[in-house]
Amino acid sequence: MNNSKEFLDFINQQGVIKSSDVAKKGFPRQYIKRLYEKGLLLKLSRGVYIPANKPITENISFAEVAKNSPNSVICLLSALRFHNLTTQSPHQVWIAINHKSHPPKIDGLSLHVNYFSDKSLSLGVQEHIIAGVNVKIFSPAKTVVDCFKFRNKIGLDVAIEALKDSLHQRKVTLVQLWHFAKYSRMQNVIRPYLEAISHG
Repeated sequence: MNNSKEFLDFINQQGVIKSSDVAKKGFPRQYIKRLYEKGLLLKLSRGVYIPANKPITENISFAEVAKNSPNSVICLLSALRFHNLTTQSPHQVWIAINHKSHPPKIDGLSLHVNYFSDKSLSLGVQEHIIAGVNVKIFSPAKTVVDCFKFRNKIGLDVAIEALKDSLHQRKVTLVQLWHFAKYSRMQNVIRPYLEAISHG
């Protein structure tokens, strides 16, 4: 197997890798099959792999989404889970995409797709490296406000819990919350809960 060390180095640098990435780099696609058969690669979904020596974390599915749909942003319940702001454990990966985009289809992964405007999709985005992949995730403050905006979808109780936890854990400031609430026109919705928490 020629260039095997070079290929292994490439795989380990990438973390999560698509078979199409291998072809773009000039390596034969059968290299992936050989490493998979040797137990050096784990298959996450069709055409998506991770080195066997990489730790499988709860957030590995976020890296898989980012690899397949780099313009999407992890949002709402999945973002809350990432920031440890909920007791919920969603079985789907909640993502935000442009309202004009087609939802991605990822083999073996259940997605809950939410449509955002261009502006809303670009606000409050943080980038985190997960399994070697750059993953876009909404910040705690943006996520909390989005939870109130989508309260009919996720439940008002989840939004209130996230608001309380984010303030108690000091992961957000009132200024940050108000900034996103103002943009989303959620001031009147969030205000009474903020007042109740501050006086509690």
